[in-house]
Amino acid sequence: MSQAFAHEEVVVRRGHRSGLPLIVAIHSRVLGPAAGGCRMRRYDTWQDGLTDALRLSEAMTYKSAVAGLDFGGGKSVIALDRDTELTPELRESALEDLGELVASFDGSYRTGPDIGTGPADMVVLRHFSPYAYCAPEEHGGTGDSGGPTATGVLAALRAGARHVFGDASCAGRTVVVSGFGSVGSRVAAGLAAEGAHVVVSDVDPSRKEAALASGYGWVEPGRALSAPADILVPAAVGGVFDAASVARLTAPLVVGPANNQLAEESVADALAERGIVWVPDYVAGAGGVAYTLSRESEGYGHEAALERVAGIGDTVGHILGLARTSGVTPVRAARRIAERRLTSAGSAAAVAT
Repeated sequence: MSQAFAHEEVVVRRGHRSGLPLIVAIHSRVLGPAAGGCRMRRYDTWQDGLTDALRLSEAMTYKSAVAGLDFGGGKSVIALDRDTELTPELRESALEDLGELVASFDGSYRTGPDIGTGPADMVVLRHFSPYAYCAPEEHGGTGDSGGPTATGVLAALRAGARHVFGDASCAGRTVVVSGFGSVGSRVAAGLAAEGAHVVVSDVDPSRKEAALASGYGWVEPGRALSAPADILVPAAVGGVFDAASVARLTAPLVVGPANNQLAEESVADALAERGIVWVPDYVAGAGGVAYTLSRESEGYGHEAALERVAGIGDTVGHILGLARTSGVTPVRAARRIAERRLTSAGSAAAVAT
């Protein structure tokens, strides 16, 4: 993402109940209210949490813009230090503090689960603001967004396979899924149902038994990126691709939902130089956001929202086609599409005022 500080609004506050640093970063509201999940994780310093929020909120702007959503980009972070004992009481206090902060935006920032939070946590936030999404259905939300996210990844995979292999089917292809969590496990199941040979990896060794029981192969995390594969699906943490890791890749196609996969944007050029097609993470992983915002903000029914998620395949096909004809990387092609939409909306808003 860009190096210049271009965020509309950033709030850093110490929660008066929890004493924990709370961060809300609003990158853009040009297309509509900012949307982005709430991350609760440990950092060496709270400033690292701020850096995370800034990067992720900018990625959310591009995710929404490319997906055709009328929302901007935001992110919230509850920053824990390495020694914090996260008791149930402290967790609830931190969520209540964040709920007050979200409420102060009066709908111009809308949140949901992210790393370290889940649907149950959104119930706490909803005591303060209706703009906390993905609460369990019995509490008026749409629940875990992992399913729609995986659906979008599979649509992106098929479009990428068509572009790289000339056939959208993954049957008979070896696919390594790095990260066997909520989304990765669903992607693995979808690929296996299509007839792919699925190999999974996860830093949590306890997930190996479940993977093997499902009939998947297993590769240790340190070898996941270099394992022989037709397709690699990064579905865990970000920052996995740098010059060294790109040199070890074997898969000609990389498509996955992990956020901020590139250590820096120049890595996209290194991927292209090796002939590897990388679908931008904020495009491949947009299914959960598209589904949730369609349902909870725009009133779509379930099937209509899923159709919107399936449209990610068309978006990926358009991006890869533009990249090929223009001689640019997919990330630059996606950025052109997003910036065209953002510029158009910004110009219209300026005229209106």
